[in-house]
Amino acid sequence: MTQATTRTRTFVQALNEALDIAMERDPNVYMLGEDIGEMGGDFGVTRGLWAKYGDARVRDTPLSEAAIIGTSVGSAMLGMRPVAEIMFADFIGECYDQLVNNAAKMHYMFDGQFKAPIVVRTACGGGFGGGPHHSQSVEGWFLNVPGIVLVAPATPADAKGLLLASIENDNPIIFLEHKALYRIKGDVPEGYYTTPLRKAAVARAGNDVTVVATMKMVHEALAAAAELEKEGVSVEVIDLRTIRPYDAETVLESVRKTGRAVVANEAPKIGGLAAELSATIGEECFHDLKAPVARVAGLDTPIPFSLVLEKYILPGKEEVIAGIRSVMK
Repeated sequence: MTQATTRTRTFVQALNEALDIAMERDPNVYMLGEDIGEMGGDFGVTRGLWAKYGDARVRDTPLSEAAIIGTSVGSAMLGMRPVAEIMFADFIGECYDQLVNNAAKMHYMFDGQFKAPIVVRTACGGGFGGGPHHSQSVEGWFLNVPGIVLVAPATPADAKGLLLASIENDNPIIFLEHKALYRIKGDVPEGYYTTPLRKAAVARAGNDVTVVATMKMVHEALAAAAELEKEGVSVEVIDLRTIRPYDAETVLESVRKTGRAVVANEAPKIGGLAAELSATIGEECFHDLKAPVARVAGLDTPIPFSLVLEKYILPGKEEVIAGIRSVMK
């Protein structure tokens, strides 16, 4: 990230700035999705862009996620750089075939003659009583798909920098935006900059235990680290930022230093990111580990509407603290 004047911005404002800059810099960038035009999107991310760029480049679509991504793939093959919004990540299942069997394999099947430089922005995660169809963490759905890039910012500055980098990238990218982060504020540099893909960030340095996290769980891990610091436990927090392909080098370097690892992910434990990271750490750092890798994840159940039950199912600061304590014994 280049040095620039910073201002305080929300996560939503940072994303909006990135989209504005990308469209201003490249006329081939356009957006499409449900209610992203005059309304400005369900969460306000595209607000004001329809008035500035017109309905040819900020396109409202019918309520058909499959059509949105099918259009994106076709236009990308012809040289456009679509940024599609799927309002809730839960509905990305409607476009799974277009993403997995078309976009992800395009460059490989056509030996580079065609590519699919599309960015699919989508709101994920729970914690607000949205129920089973509006609260899921979907990264695990795509971890087993070569050719797909999964990007997951945790801060407003990274939201802007990673989105700009994603739009310029020639791979199909699923850009995950946790709904609980939309209103958080942080320092965001002015103007154009990019944050590199597949590069994790050390959100907090420490010596006793490594916590690897994404999106909202980064903030839960930082809160846990601050609390445990009072007890003399030094926690290093790694913000993965890109989930696939992830920055294994930074993760493993940290674990080799601390000798202990906790992986924190909001999605269910079985078959997800926590499983993948813990397996890699176990394979590569077996002789460095002072304790087995601990996984902090959501329970293996659909997410209920009840906020009380949802809080019980989804992991937070207390679960991260428990995970850290388990590897410190």
